[in-house]
Amino acid sequence: MAGFEMDVLVVGCGLCGAVIARHMAEPGKKVVIWERRDHIGGNMYDYTDEHGFLVQKYGPHTFHTKKKELYEYMCRYEEWRLYKLNCGAVWDGKYTPTPFNFTTVDTFYPPEQAEKLKKKLSTAFAGRPSATVVEVLEHPDPDIRGYAAFLFQNDYAPYTAKQWGVSPAEIDPSVLKRVPLRFSYEEGYFDDAYEVMPEHSFTRFFENLLEHPNIKVELRVEALERLTVREDRLYLDGAAISIPVVYTGALDELFGGVYGQLPYRSLRFEWKYQEKDCLQPAAVVAYPQEAGYTRITEYKKLPAQNRPGTSYAVEYPLPYEEGQAAEPYYPVLTAESQEQYAQYKTLADKIPNLIPCGRLADFKYYNMDQALERALQICDRL
Repeated sequence: MAGFEMDVLVVGCGLCGAVIARHMAEPGKKVVIWERRDHIGGNMYDYTDEHGFLVQKYGPHTFHTKKKELYEYMCRYEEWRLYKLNCGAVWDGKYTPTPFNFTTVDTFYPPEQAEKLKKKLSTAFAGRPSATVVEVLEHPDPDIRGYAAFLFQNDYAPYTAKQWGVSPAEIDPSVLKRVPLRFSYEEGYFDDAYEVMPEHSFTRFFENLLEHPNIKVELRVEALERLTVREDRLYLDGAAISIPVVYTGALDELFGGVYGQLPYRSLRFEWKYQEKDCLQPAAVVAYPQEAGYTRITEYKKLPAQNRPGTSYAVEYPLPYEEGQAAEPYYPVLTAESQEQYAQYKTLADKIPNLIPCGRLADFKYYNMDQALERALQICDRL
């Protein structure tokens, strides 16, 4: 790193790492980013495939937030277009939008029974656009409770078992609450004030964010081959360091797994192309009853791309094991795993120049806007 004296080290070039790097670079700090992959952008990385479609290597991402300040931050580094994400699910050969709504009731119930159920739902949840499946499962009315149980049995339970590798009873309730039930015919996966996709690409956003003379990005660097912890101190290539180290990787790996490996889920993607104009009704469709895979993302619709044929990815969840080629995508949030993470966080808190941040380092299931907000909180603290 001749000619570039390092004031700050950032491990990981995803959203959290890149945002903090830019913040530190602007007042004059020399920031080095180590990224073990061969590209910037973390799981938001996208590229144009051989068929001319913009696709996302690590699964579907859209930017959505209720907070104007987070949207305005994203606008500093890329232009954005409005994009309302539509999702769905298929079981018993029938398609329904998700979050589940009154179209779901009409699809799976006989007409007379459907009308009765919709009236009951509208009355029981008057003034409310939606509720979590957990709440509806506990409703005293047997018809309402039965509807939630039907959805749970056919979608939530089999999807959760495949996605997380544990039973729904073991998973943190926050995961089951991510997809609510709507009490109307309204469609669209999110209800946020700002729902957008980049005008060019997420990768362009990162290129602009990292375009600063005080930022140096080094790809294909395995940070943990050079960064170690001993006696509450960080060591770089064997020498103790006191500069800030922003660490966005898995915290258990930094500490050598002294309390055991934290559970993460990984994904395998099967990339496919067909010479047809449309594969499925929505960009992202879940298939809870299918063996092995959980969902299919049709990138022709994410964002809408007007060209012949269609490129899509079939998504297979699998366990993550340290040292494998697979990526750790999602922390498996159970009572046991969160207690285990708390032990690692106690170790991290003893190191004054270590700054954990991000979905892996914080062991939290962040959406993109939540990851951005977390990074900006760190920036304020720094």
